[in-house]
Amino acid sequence: MAGASTIQLPNIESAIALAGKLEENLKLLSRYTGASLVLRGQELVITGTEKQVERAANLVKSLEYLWSQGKPVSSTDILTALQALDTQREGDLQELQRDVVARTRRGEEVRAKTFRQRQYIQSLRHQDLIFCTGPAGTGKTFLAVVVAVQALLNNEYERIILTRPAVEAGEKLGFLPGDLQQKVNPYLRPLYDAINEFIDSEKVPGLIERGVIEVAPLAYMRGRTLNNAFVIVDEAQNTTPAQMKMVLTRLGMRSRMVITGDMTQTDLLPNQESGLIVALRILNGVEGIAFSEFTQKDVVRHPLVQRIVAAYEKYER
Repeated sequence: MAGASTIQLPNIESAIALAGKLEENLKLLSRYTGASLVLRGQELVITGTEKQVERAANLVKSLEYLWSQGKPVSSTDILTALQALDTQREGDLQELQRDVVARTRRGEEVRAKTFRQRQYIQSLRHQDLIFCTGPAGTGKTFLAVVVAVQALLNNEYERIILTRPAVEAGEKLGFLPGDLQQKVNPYLRPLYDAINEFIDSEKVPGLIERGVIEVAPLAYMRGRTLNNAFVIVDEAQNTTPAQMKMVLTRLGMRSRMVITGDMTQTDLLPNQESGLIVALRILNGVEGIAFSEFTQKDVVRHPLVQRIVAAYEKYER
């Protein structure tokens, strides 16, 4: 039985926010519900079977907090809203949409886009040791840096320590040109990029010079106790078991440590076991440790990235 529904949007900004670039969001909503969605000025006309129209209308209304304020709606927002409707978690969805983790220097809001991301943020705020695994584009490192910078600015910690093993693409630090900082910078560029979203890039060198922000390869953590620090260990899938044990036992008083990695992108030698995989196996069930595992559904980059990750996962099964 055919049905139709019209949703009146408050202004042109809300229409643009809901429709997305080249009306990609409307196409996505149509794909997930089977209904036809056509935007006529500030009127959204939904047609299809009664069931399709009802589902599409409910999905659009569940996103109202975002589009009504002209906040761009992403494909991930739509997928999360769909998941919330299918699992009767509309209340959780509203909390997720309203929880602004931070604002960038440009005033852009940073918030969890998926339920797993929100759980991860909660762990970052309250747990002392957090493991987060998942594919590229899921926000593992970026969200850790966001929470770390906010904690630093709120004087919860004296410093942020950013570290990762330097083994990518078979390169070793000794063969790279320049001093230590120049050697390390290419490996830690993603961490710098995330920090620069919240702290003026001109101030970062001074913070590094004073030790408020410390950027170093993992090997430089040996023999230290990291007190009163927010520690982020990035690309942890490239650690050896010995390196992972070493860095985990550096955790000092009043400190928090986040271990992030993508177990499908290990650059270790074929016969070398990843320290991240070993740690997850050994520490599973240990009290006081939080574990977050992202999937391709948590990818928040270009929608194509999600499909690329899904295709690779299917191929590698």
